[in-house]
Amino acid sequence: MFLKKITLLISFLLISVVSNSQTQNSAKTFLYQGRIEQLQNGNVVLIGTASSVSFNFIGNECSISLQSVDSYEHHNYVDLVLDGKYLGKIKIEKGPAQSFPIKTTSSNKVHKLEIYKNTEAHTGGVLFAGTTAKLTSITAKKKKKIEFIGDSITCAAASDAVNCEKGEYMDHHNGYYAYGPTLSRAIDVDYLTSSVSGIGIYRNWNDENRDEAIMPDVYQNLYLTKETSKPKYDFAFQPDIISIALGTNDFSGGDGKKERLPFNAEKYVSNYINFIKMLYEHNPKAQIVITNSPMVGGDRAVVFEDCLNKVKQAFATDKSHKPILIFKFKPMKPNGCLGHPDVADQKVMADQYGPFLKKLLNEK
Repeated sequence: MFLKKITLLISFLLISVVSNSQTQNSAKTFLYQGRIEQLQNGNVVLIGTASSVSFNFIGNECSISLQSVDSYEHHNYVDLVLDGKYLGKIKIEKGPAQSFPIKTTSSNKVHKLEIYKNTEAHTGGVLFAGTTAKLTSITAKKKKKIEFIGDSITCAAASDAVNCEKGEYMDHHNGYYAYGPTLSRAIDVDYLTSSVSGIGIYRNWNDENRDEAIMPDVYQNLYLTKETSKPKYDFAFQPDIISIALGTNDFSGGDGKKERLPFNAEKYVSNYINFIKMLYEHNPKAQIVITNSPMVGGDRAVVFEDCLNKVKQAFATDKSHKPILIFKFKPMKPNGCLGHPDVADQKVMADQYGPFLKKLLNEK
């Protein structure tokens, strides 16, 4: 029995500390934002799209240590921003942690480096294993908060429309320029992105919820998967607004090869309502906004809008929460890979949606 208790104690001490909101480490030298896992040894796994770690440092150069981590070895990407200037994305090859040099060009005494996960949760995590920088303190400005729940569009998957015929799916992501992070920077709010390519409310792009998990199945897990070994999401972020953009894949016809049933409006609406009820349990003060999709047009767009209205109407008598609002993106002919919005299209979406959300936040 004694040995069993010791084993349990050791297991408890090894459990990682989970952080899903913008936080600071005890020395106040790092800021973390988004879906991240802060490990017991001080390292951090960036999980969700545009999740980030930021720090201030003194000197003209430093290096950062990054590793692509998943159940199988593959490469990954991050975006770097130094002193407010976007430096581009860097590739993290599979294998052990790698060192990346950072050189400053500004005359600032103190420099700020921001590291954003370029890819989505399902491409595996990016481990931040430290820096050689001479760190100085960093503080977080208190801001309003928005969470963006969605699919590949919200991930900014296939948005880097260069050499679409080459590479793998993750090679064409650019999460830093997804519409959510883009508009959040424009209106100066904190954000969290909870999105998975191909996912839907009641079925996915090419699956009738038989072999693949839908968003209601995975949302409450930190890594947005059904893997039971991973931590649960702690809902610490507590957004002022929750934006939900799910439906593109529910309305999709799939690949045309695998069996695809007719769209089930009743199931879509029912699952959506239950999903919102779950969100309210954890975020009772949040304003929920549900959106259409710029990639769903014609007769399907009419049905889509009708479904969203029914979801909204289901909460019409709910006096415990703020009224659900609907935002409609304008139809779009996407210019990215695989028929997705590219970075410029993401900016168009951000320009449409940002003023609406800013006005809503100012009314709060």
